[in-house]
Amino acid sequence: QVDLVESGGGLVQAGGSLRLSCAASGRTFSSYAMGWFRQAPGKDREFVAAISRSGDITYYKDSVKGRFAISRDGAKNTVYLQMNSLKPEDTAVYYCASRGTGIASSTVSHYNYWGQGTQVTVSS
Repeated sequence: QVDLVESGGGLVQAGGSLRLSCAASGRTFSSYAMGWFRQAPGKDREFVAAISRSGDITYYKDSVKGRFAISRDGAKNTVYLQMNSLKPEDTAVYYCASRGTGIASSTVSHYNYWGQGTQVTVSS
């Protein structure tokens, strides 16, 4: 069993920044790839960013490249999503997820464990 707890969401104006955190417990954090996904009302859950076990490989949704950065801290068992230059279309519930392997992936179904989500709202 893996527990993932997200934090850091909130309300921010367009152009602002937020940093999301996801604290993991219950498994060897450093052995597994992690991802961030989001889901807006009425839409499917979509990929945002992913990071490999070692942290040396990252993937991003095209629309967030250059604005978002995913990172991980093995000592704290935590993965982060730094979000800059936020836009109203970034508004969604953001979820972190853990894979069963160390290879990063953008596919929702490749992830086994999910957090409860944290709301991000960007006002125009």
